[in-house]
Parts: sequence; structure tokens; C-alpha cells
Amino acid sequence: MIDLTKGKPIKVILLFTLPLLLGNLFQLFYNFIDAIIVGHTLGKDAFAAVGATSALNFLIMGFAIGITSGFSIIISQRFGANDEEGVKHSFAIGLFLTLITALILTVIAFTMARPLLDIMQTPPELIKDAHDFLKAIFGGMVFTVLFNYLSNVLRAIGDSRTPLIALIISTILNIILEFVFILGLHADVFGAGIATIIAQAFSVLYLVIYIKLKVPVLHLHKQHFKFDKKEISKHAALGYPMGFQSSIIAIGSLTLQIVLNKMGTDVVAMQAIGRQIDQLAMLPMISLGLAVTTFTAQNFGARQYKRMLIGLKHAVIIDVIWGIVFAAILITFNKFFSGLFISHNETKIIHLAFEYYLVNGLFYWILAILFVVRAFIQGYGNSLVPTLAGMAELVMRAGVSVLSLVTVGLIGVLFSSPAAWIGSVIILVPSYFKITKDLRGRKDGDVNDDKALNEELDDALKII
Repeated sequence: MIDLTKGKPIKVILLFTLPLLLGNLFQLFYNFIDAIIVGHTLGKDAFAAVGATSALNFLIMGFAIGITSGFSIIISQRFGANDEEGVKHSFAIGLFLTLITALILTVIAFTMARPLLDIMQTPPELIKDAHDFLKAIFGGMVFTVLFNYLSNVLRAIGDSRTPLIALIISTILNIILEFVFILGLHADVFGAGIATIIAQAFSVLYLVIYIKLKVPVLHLHKQHFKFDKKEISKHAALGYPMGFQSSIIAIGSLTLQIVLNKMGTDVVAMQAIGRQIDQLAMLPMISLGLAVTTFTAQNFGARQYKRMLIGLKHAVIIDVIWGIVFAAILITFNKFFSGLFISHNETKIIHLAFEYYLVNGLFYWILAILFVVRAFIQGYGNSLVPTLAGMAELVMRAGVSVLSLVTVGLIGVLFSSPAAWIGSVIILVPSYFKITKDLRGRKDGDVNDDKALNEELDDALKII
């Protein structure tokens, strides 16, 4: 467990980031194996069908997972303030809200999956496989959401190692089950979805046992489930906007997917490959962003304001460098990356994928800034501005993709994601300057001044 309020900011941020990065690498490794197995054993259509579900999956699951990130920020702030009882109450409230939300979304998603695929104008040859995959994923949503909530809570108190172990367990089990269900039982893409859910369920069990045995600060008793309206409102005010932020971004991705669906199976396959590569590019960005959120929240709780600014500066520099370096590698070795997922004989798809890499890669450095600055604002306790930034992403991605469809065609559509990133950063930057100006005007304080600290925590949850 790492105390992010002590030591050199960049050192503790990177130490905290490393397990997050390794965990995300394992998750990506599973996604790659899944895509490789589906693409090379079930064929191009099955591969494209799974890829066609990405935006819809992100819409539903992204909301549920987003709220867990919001709840964990309050836990992190209270942990930084040495408020153990506050941590327990927040954990209980977050658990209650997470379970209720997951169950409601399961019912909605499971019943609406097929109609939404039709609305998205998914190519007819992909509909059945896409629906089968979503039925499996949405049917076990509660396990995926619980896994993310427990992982986020552990990270909030400085433990990024245990979620990594849980993710490794999940990944290894997932890959084994992939071979069993797809190659052994011939369950096709439905089997791929079932394998994911079973693996997530085992990871949830592991985290529950670990918390019970090793994390007394998260041990709950009957009194911790006595909620008052103010506490529930405080958690909902931070958690649900972060969920809506993810869903708003997903609606933009959904619009883009609809546009691409109109262009045929080859273009859908190109998008499926591009999403996998985007995940690889975003791994360090996401991991560093998660670390910055926890670092910011803990240090805000500890009233170490100057330390927050130093950590932010170093994180932005590191993330931008990664975005530039990875783009250069991706563009140079584009055929290698595409060949991981599709036969080298599919020359048209490989060429389309290169265009995707070229357009997105040139703007990865802007995406890097987006992840870190948004994470900093969220860790500070503000969920409104990131939500507005998500709305900007929606407008830009949807607007550019739809306009390009009727004007310049595919190459214009490909610019919709970079346009979304730019739009989001434009919204985030004024808030970033406002927060940093506010923090520079504050004096680092004594975390034992509970009254003053609680007032500041409440202020941080208000609109800037």
C-alpha cells in the first residue's frame, strides 16, 4: 500500500501507476487473445460482430463503471484525511448504490440489446453474433461492475497491487475458458462472453476474501449501513455524473459506429482493429490518469495543495511523451499491428487500418493531456466539468462523423475521434487554470483540523 501524500510526487505516482499499467496490460492481453481467437478461428464476420458491440457495450458498462470511480474518489479523500469511519461509511454507501445501479442496468441492457443493434444499423450478417455476445456480457454485468468497484476502492486507499493480482487471475482464467468455450465446446462468440463473466466472478470472490482478511479499514458493520440523505447525495453528486460522462462519450462512439456500419463489413473490421490499438495507446494514459485521480484526492484530503500541482505537471509531461513515441511506433510498424488480428491476405482492411492509425496517432498527445487533466479535476472533487467535456466529445465526434459521411467520406469520419479529444480539452483547460489558481492561493494545512477539512471536502463537491 502506497501513501501518496508522502515522498517525491512523481516517484509515488509512478510507483502507484506501475501495477495499474501491468493490470491494464493483462486486460489488453486478454482482449488481444480474444480478438485473435475470434478473428483467426471464427472468421472476419465474427470478429467484426464482436467489434460492432464495442460502442454499445461502452454505453452501458461505461456508465456503471464510471459511477464506481466517482464513489472511490470520496473514499480516497477521506483516507488522505485519516478519517477511517468516513472511509467505511463511503465504502458502504458506494457498495449499495453500485449494486442497485448494476441490477437496474442489467434488466435494461438485456432487454434492449437487440433493438439497439437494429437502430445502429448493424450489418445483417453480424446481428446474430453481436446479439449473442451482448447477452452473455450484459447477463453477468453485476460481476463486472463489482470487480471494478472493489478494485477502485482498494486503489483509493493506496493499494494498486491487489487489483493487479485479481486482474491477472481474471485474465489467465479468461484465456483458458476462451479456448474451452470457443475451440472445445464450439460456443462461438457467446462462449467468449460467458468466459469473461465467469472470470470476473472469480476475481470478485478473490477481492472480497482479500478485503475480509487483509484490509480492516474496509471492514463493515451494521452501523455503516445507516445512511443519511446528505451522505447519499454527496456520493451520488460525484458518482453519477462520472457515469453519465462515460455514457455521453459512448453515445458519440455509438454514432460513429452507426456511420461506420453503413460503410460495410470491411470498415467495421477496420474499426474493430483500430479500437484494439487505441486501447494499447491509452494504457499508460488511463493508468497514469487513475494514479493522478487518487494522488490528487488523497493530497486534497491531506491539504497538500502545492504537492498536487507538482504531481500534475510531471504527469502531463510523461503522458505527452508516451503519446508521441507510441504514434511513431504504430505508424512505422502498422502492418505488424494489423496482422495480429486479421489475415495478411485481407489487404483492403489492412490499408484501411493504416489510415486509422495515421489519423488517430497524430493526435494521441492531445488525448494524453485529456486523460491527465480530467483525472486531476475529478480527483479534486469536481464532476461537472468532466461531464461537460464528455458532452463536447459527443458533439464533436457525432457531428464530424455524420457530416463527413455525406461529404468527404471515410477519411473525414476517421477525424471524428481527434476532433472529440480537442473539443474535450478545450472545455477542461479553463477549469484546470481555475483550480490551479485556487490551489496556489491556499496554504498547506494540518489534516487534524477536521472541521476545516470537512468544509473543504464539501466545497470541492460543489460546482466550480
